[in-house]
Amino acid sequence: MTSPVPFDPLTQILLIDDDPHLRQALGQTLDLAGFKIVTLADARTLDMARARDWPGVVVSDIRMPGIDGLELLAQLHAQDAELPVVLITGHGDVPLAVQAMRAGAYDFLEKPFANDALLDSVRRALEVRRLVLENRSLRLALAERKELQTRLIGQTPAMARLREQIGALASIHADVLILGETGAGKEVVARALHDLSNRKDGPFVAINAGALAESVVESELFGHEQGAFTGAQKRRIGKFEYANGGTLFLDEIESMSLDVQVKLLRLLQERVVERLGSNQQIPLDIRVVAATKEDLRQAADQGRFRADLYYRLNVATLRIPPLRERSEDILTLFRHFTEAASARHHLPARELDPSQRAALMAHTWPGNVRELQNAAERFALGLDLALDNTDQAVADTPTPTGRMFELSSTANLSEQVESFERALIAQELSRPHTSLRSVAEALGLPRKTLSDKLKKHGLHFSGSTADDTE
Repeated sequence: MTSPVPFDPLTQILLIDDDPHLRQALGQTLDLAGFKIVTLADARTLDMARARDWPGVVVSDIRMPGIDGLELLAQLHAQDAELPVVLITGHGDVPLAVQAMRAGAYDFLEKPFANDALLDSVRRALEVRRLVLENRSLRLALAERKELQTRLIGQTPAMARLREQIGALASIHADVLILGETGAGKEVVARALHDLSNRKDGPFVAINAGALAESVVESELFGHEQGAFTGAQKRRIGKFEYANGGTLFLDEIESMSLDVQVKLLRLLQERVVERLGSNQQIPLDIRVVAATKEDLRQAADQGRFRADLYYRLNVATLRIPPLRERSEDILTLFRHFTEAASARHHLPARELDPSQRAALMAHTWPGNVRELQNAAERFALGLDLALDNTDQAVADTPTPTGRMFELSSTANLSEQVESFERALIAQELSRPHTSLRSVAEALGLPRKTLSDKLKKHGLHFSGSTADDTE
């Protein structure tokens, strides 16, 4: 049985005609014009399922045994309705060709036709295909960018850079090391890498190495055979094997023992796994995304982490900035989490008063985004913000409800005012506004004053319209 012919991305023209003489002549014409072509005598040998996003053009006769040109057109357009198909017709097939054009064929050529007519049709069709695929790519990139902005909220340069890095790394096969403090969002980043990759239909398996007892970590990760050790009553598939075809997220990798690190290094290098109690090597097609809150280089220098594993992991690295380094995102994040919690609990959304905003901005957020999300959840439920920093002093100005809020003792008053002002402006910029004038009105500032403050704080209004010119 003949193997199905795939849509090779390097092929520009797929020529299908059951007449060997015409097929040879047309193929020679296209080949001499510099096109990369594949010729077929029968459309039934074509693997239709791979037509989606193929960057070429199909040229086919209408009257063929098995699958004729019209049926071929229908099958190809079922996979990709914008794939250009040029049909070749005899004199008596012109009505069929007109029908095919109405069904979506790109062009038809009536026999006999000049070579230049074929080349002109093919060149135009290839240009149309290029534009179609380029537009698709742009739409996909915009959709991914919007998806990342929804998952990784923040307008600071550090967050914008992080989203750019995720977008660039998602489509490649390299393993990734994520650096970030507790609660910074390491698993959110790992899931974004998976969901934006071509592994998105495969499993995403998350495991916290720090939460596993030393006695079970190898079994959990690598699996075991029945009888491999006392208590192993049946075979167990490990997390690495379970993640085959997808992504394995391994958090707190610094907590793994040196013995387990040796096995992990071998797995990363050879892409095989052996269950405990077995000598069989199981091939793996996985992407490993590791995460740590420690400096692995320092841990390696101290002998707590294998240096060879560190260098193996330290190829594609993503650093998540702690919340204290992007304070202008605090109020935007808090509002997002509050609105989500309010919707989830079917409660009206609450608004922060100035003292509460000041308290949020003054807090150092040792628990990062996770701590902020918990505070927003409590606020949405009508509870106290309950911010708890041992290194912060409590302000002596009560809120209208009589509660006391914390202000930072690590920054002077001028610095706190600057930070608070920038965050308030950044929060207002994140709201839907059609012009800079409306932002200024919402903040109660003259437009010129707001423009000066935007320059001062390095902020930008992306929705400027004609009325914003100075």
